[in-house]
Amino acid sequence: MRPLGTLVTLAVLLLTALPVQGASLPTAKPEEVGLSSAALARIGQTLRADVEAGRIPGAVVVVARRGRIAYSETVGFRDKASGAPMKPDTIFRIASMTKPMVSVAAMMLHEEGRLMLGDPVAKYIPAIGEMRVAVLDAGGQTLESTVPLTRPMTVQDLLRHTSGLTYGNRGTTAAHKLYPESSSRASREITSAEFIDRLAKAPLLFQPGTKWEYSLSTDVLGRVVEVASGKGLGQFLDERIFRPLKMADTGFVVPVAKRERLAQALATDPDTGKTQELIDVTVPPKFECGGGCAVSTAGDYVRFGQMLLNRGSLDGARLLGRKTVEYMTSDHLAPGVTGFSNYLPGAGYGFGLGFAVRRDAGVADSNGSAGDYNWGGAFGTYFWVDPKEQLVVVSMTQAPGPIRVHYRHLFRALVYQSIND
Repeated sequence: MRPLGTLVTLAVLLLTALPVQGASLPTAKPEEVGLSSAALARIGQTLRADVEAGRIPGAVVVVARRGRIAYSETVGFRDKASGAPMKPDTIFRIASMTKPMVSVAAMMLHEEGRLMLGDPVAKYIPAIGEMRVAVLDAGGQTLESTVPLTRPMTVQDLLRHTSGLTYGNRGTTAAHKLYPESSSRASREITSAEFIDRLAKAPLLFQPGTKWEYSLSTDVLGRVVEVASGKGLGQFLDERIFRPLKMADTGFVVPVAKRERLAQALATDPDTGKTQELIDVTVPPKFECGGGCAVSTAGDYVRFGQMLLNRGSLDGARLLGRKTVEYMTSDHLAPGVTGFSNYLPGAGYGFGLGFAVRRDAGVADSNGSAGDYNWGGAFGTYFWVDPKEQLVVVSMTQAPGPIRVHYRHLFRALVYQSIND
């Protein structure tokens, strides 16, 4: 097998040499697909007011229903500092919205028999098999000892975040301090081998399968995809997902010719006053992290969402079978698995294989339908798919602060109030 650094370089060269032909979904007037133009206009009105108030630099929002884009709004600035306006083809750092794409990649390999969900992760990454579980003191500040695993960490654990892994910034215990804060920043500093080596030396927070913890699981899954496929993660995603779906501006690096389209955050967080820092996506990362390193546009990502809503296919390109998508977007958290209610989107949701999945129409503190599924990114992007209402919604801004949570709830409220059929 070729070293990962070589695979990353080859993937970058491939992306540069063979540009993808982009495409858009068909369009429709809102009323043609059961939406109200007047009600949808509230989205733009609200966003323009927030840009004027300095809450966000700008945003792009796309609402598709029944396979057609019924509403697309572009407001504010791509780069407030330079005065560059936001445009429909603006490229955003999508952070954890990378995870659903990597989850789809893993399930494509599963359909081909090259990756089983019950496989121990150690089958693909032997070092993971050496990990043990932390035993902390009552205050969590001392790592007293470690204990062996009661069962191996599996590929399914990675997909549903029940692996026992965590993020370094998800807590303050002695165990958390041994983890990287994020893969996106680590990918600029260390190689994949170094990243996995660091993870493998840290203890798990809990026995695999017993709890839910948002974590670096999808980064490990990305490495599993590489081993199972024999290709770098970026190359696999490009060949098997981005090109078939005609996602021309999605990848792990923004080439020189597209840098003037890259969105930037405000210099400081309007709520906290802290400096807002984004990862540099204009140079290739040392490894293509599956948990948070990709860039995309609203137009590209709505095509990915529509493929999921179509249960695996779009415009003649089939990525997954119908039953596989249904399986992925079902709740995979067994009774007794704790942890998810403490993380967004929280109450009313479970978790599938790469997505938060709504369990019923009530309980959650935002509107939606039983069976809708979603995920977002730490830099201000969000998407959801509602099979019952035949909706795909993508919102993108570069607002990495706490305000991004407000917009996730806001967009759900403003989109659902526009349904008039």
